[in-house]
Amino acid sequence: MFIRVVLALALSAPPVVTPDQADPGPCPVPVPAGTVCGFLEVPERRDSPGRTIQVAYAVRHSLAPGRRPDPVVFMGGTPAIPLMEELAGMFPERDVVALDQRGGGASRPAVGCPETAQALLGRLRMPPSDVGAAAVRCRDRLAAQGIDLRGYRTGEIVADVVALRGMLGYDAWNLVGAGHAARVMAAVAAADPAGTRSVVLEPPPVLEPPPEDPGIVPAPLGDAYERAVARLNARPARVTALDPLLGREFAARVSGHDLTALLGAAPRDAGTPALVDALAEGRNELLRPLVERLGEELAARASGPYHAVRCQDAPPPAGSPLFTVGGDQAVCDAWNLPRAPEPVTLASTAPQAPVHVLPAAFPGDACARRAAAAFVADLRPAGPCPGARPVELHVTAAPYAIARTPWLAAPFGIFALACLIQLVTAALKGRALPAYGGLAGVAFAGLTAQSVHELAKEHGGALTVGVPAITEWYAWLAVVSAALTVAALLHNRKWPQTTAAAISGVFLVWWFTWFL
Repeated sequence: MFIRVVLALALSAPPVVTPDQADPGPCPVPVPAGTVCGFLEVPERRDSPGRTIQVAYAVRHSLAPGRRPDPVVFMGGTPAIPLMEELAGMFPERDVVALDQRGGGASRPAVGCPETAQALLGRLRMPPSDVGAAAVRCRDRLAAQGIDLRGYRTGEIVADVVALRGMLGYDAWNLVGAGHAARVMAAVAAADPAGTRSVVLEPPPVLEPPPEDPGIVPAPLGDAYERAVARLNARPARVTALDPLLGREFAARVSGHDLTALLGAAPRDAGTPALVDALAEGRNELLRPLVERLGEELAARASGPYHAVRCQDAPPPAGSPLFTVGGDQAVCDAWNLPRAPEPVTLASTAPQAPVHVLPAAFPGDACARRAAAAFVADLRPAGPCPGARPVELHVTAAPYAIARTPWLAAPFGIFALACLIQLVTAALKGRALPAYGGLAGVAFAGLTAQSVHELAKEHGGALTVGVPAITEWYAWLAVVSAALTVAALLHNRKWPQTTAAAISGVFLVWWFTWFL
């Protein structure tokens, strides 16, 4: 009822489409050809008109011969416009609209709270940061700018989406919501059934959903998760991680409850079960990606609108042992915003249009992208998603370290190049032993690179946990290559063969003692 009341207010006084609003403007980030960007001017508070704000959006107009009349509109928990390239590739026959939430992304004014983002990550420090004090500083700064946080709630965001449909002139569209915007898009569908053809949701991953929102299902992680939590609660881990907000490393203390919070904030992917199994066995080095991923999310997220919505529409439960939930509670206590009469949850929205809930992170997971595109095309689920099943991984922190510091992969590149040179030169000279040695090395490098590439394409997040398990078997090709290269050295002790043998030996040490 509350959402419908706000929507009624929005429709009773629709935004006036001025020439400045209708004309395309420069986009804040690189976008595909045929994309225009603009702003929707709306009241900051529809129940108290006066001050107006601008909500940023981008539209990619499809030029496909079979262009469909119902576009796709996407909103995420982080800025949506930078994802336009991926979104346009998923829906080539439809216009694609990317909408930043009010106060976030390229919307004006920017209602960011770097103070609370820094303090939330600082809850992992010793001593932990004071989130409440940071929230007070942010609140006072925003108030001095004339920003009324009461206008940043789900009902207002829902009305923004409906008003944008009217301004752009679409009769109906397909709603796609990811992360915390899943609730928004579900509420839009319930409030504007005539304008909604379908709804695709990727709810935020949580392990302990608040009791008032049973529409979010906890991820089943089994006994390994319980063992990992118990182990870290008994002996918290010390993790060196990069703080993206400050640009320097810090020492984080991660307990079992902190692990629950970190997993709850991370996108779901096929590598999560392997990660939990490894953490249960004491592989604490795998905690670094979780800590840094949370830091990156906090840095990208518009913390002001996020907490304003959280405090008014879905207040965190009191007394939670999770540092993220406790931090949200501290912000809500400091801001003291009025709670919405009817909190918006996935379970309470009940859209009339067909709804599909994605099994993995969108749009990062390839399986989730295919599932979304298939559902929008014919309004039928694509069936079981292979991306929702665990993948066989050899657990190692090396790929994540290489992603952060690419030069760490130099031994692999040098070995592959040396094997290729050895193969070509030995083949030209008719020397079988070194030629086969080079061939085995090239085969190892090619098969390993292909398997890692396929994993990255389908389940990019899994690379923070390890590499495909089959790479362990491919490693024997490298051993054969080194053995043949050393055998060839016994017959030819010239410097090129000596160099090739030395490179093979150093690579094997690097591969088995560091990478694997």
